[in-house]
Amino acid sequence: MTDVHVVGGGLAGAEAAWQLAKAGVSVVLHEMRPMQGTAAHQTAELAELVCSNSFRSDDTTGNAIGLLHEEMRRAGSLILALADRHRVPAGSALAVDREGFARAVTLAIEKDPHIALARGEVMSLPSKDWGLAIVATGPLTSSSLAEAIRDLTGHDALAFFDAIAPIVYRETIDFEKVWFQSRYDKGDGADYINCPLDRAVYQAFIEALLAAEKIGFHDWEETTPYFEGCLPIEVTAARGADTLRFGPLKPVGLTNPHRLEKPYAVVQLRQDNALGTLYNMVGFQTKLKHGEQTRLFRMIPGLETAEFARLGGLHRNTFLNSPKLLDGHLCLKKAPHLRFAGQITGVEGYVESAAMGLLAGRFAAEDAQSVPVTPPPLTTALGALLNHITQGADTDTFQPMNVNFGLFPPLNVKMNKKERKNAICVRALRDLDAWLAPSLAAGRID
Repeated sequence: MTDVHVVGGGLAGAEAAWQLAKAGVSVVLHEMRPMQGTAAHQTAELAELVCSNSFRSDDTTGNAIGLLHEEMRRAGSLILALADRHRVPAGSALAVDREGFARAVTLAIEKDPHIALARGEVMSLPSKDWGLAIVATGPLTSSSLAEAIRDLTGHDALAFFDAIAPIVYRETIDFEKVWFQSRYDKGDGADYINCPLDRAVYQAFIEALLAAEKIGFHDWEETTPYFEGCLPIEVTAARGADTLRFGPLKPVGLTNPHRLEKPYAVVQLRQDNALGTLYNMVGFQTKLKHGEQTRLFRMIPGLETAEFARLGGLHRNTFLNSPKLLDGHLCLKKAPHLRFAGQITGVEGYVESAAMGLLAGRFAAEDAQSVPVTPPPLTTALGALLNHITQGADTDTFQPMNVNFGLFPPLNVKMNKKERKNAICVRALRDLDAWLAPSLAAGRID
């Protein structure tokens, strides 16, 4: 049996390599950092999180992303196991200490006897001579490899902007003006720092935000569409004065203990590391110039003297038109020895990206061992998401997609919204367990 090559050491690539190794297949995992950097990464660690540190809701009974968490746990996911081990307070969400998490993933990969970690850029698509391969280079695929993909597929890769939220040092926040609370006291009830804005402050902030100087676009960025799930704050604000107040700055479910009246808007900060020294500004991804960011964000009550460990940024992401280019096993139709995984396949979100890595790794292991490839049932979160990006989406309008209940086969039973979500989750986990049974019997999953 020849080695399987995995190109890209992000969440999807690390997960794919791990799944192959657990199946007893030898893997060469290629990661270009630190020899070749990207516009967003800052370290050489595998699975570095470059945007939020949140894996979103961990509700396994009424939320599609929480269901996907549980499915991946049951399937022996490295990413979910280490996210659980390095989680930090975030209400009902699963958020992680980003440095501790990335270091743990790197160590797990380095220590696995079935995985060889090769540092250096892969500048072209693996040929058939390499044998089976998985391309999991993510949204920041290098220009040379992206060009090779375009040359082979005959289709231009699509692109959208992804954004990085600023991070504030906790010790520089004025706690005489802010308070700890989760909306509706979810989770531990006090997982977010809340900065209240009254009407006058909010309106002044919006005016300043819209007038602030932005970083100019490169020529190749001018026609690239934003992804709706990760809009820059200034783009959201431009859609209407109250758009932010009904979005990431909504004041509902919160009570300011410093003042009797309800806040007009609230900026929330979420813990970003296990020590609790860093907090990221929820929903504040931006393309503002750094000087403008510092000036504007210090208009927010409680952040007047804030110091920033990182300011916001924006970069272009690329992804395939997967419904047109990939089959139901994530193989490139024009070159079936190649699989794609992660965000480059057109899924959106950390967990969804890792999930495609998990599936690509399992599928490649089955191919390497001459076992029939068995995709997960459509009734599972894994199967629903896979089906959407490879078959279910419109090829003419394909855009990145988070997992959501709209991707699942409907239940032909009359029930309310909460009951329906719960029933979908129960059905999914039942069907997932049946799909995983052969792997459990073979000892592939701990």
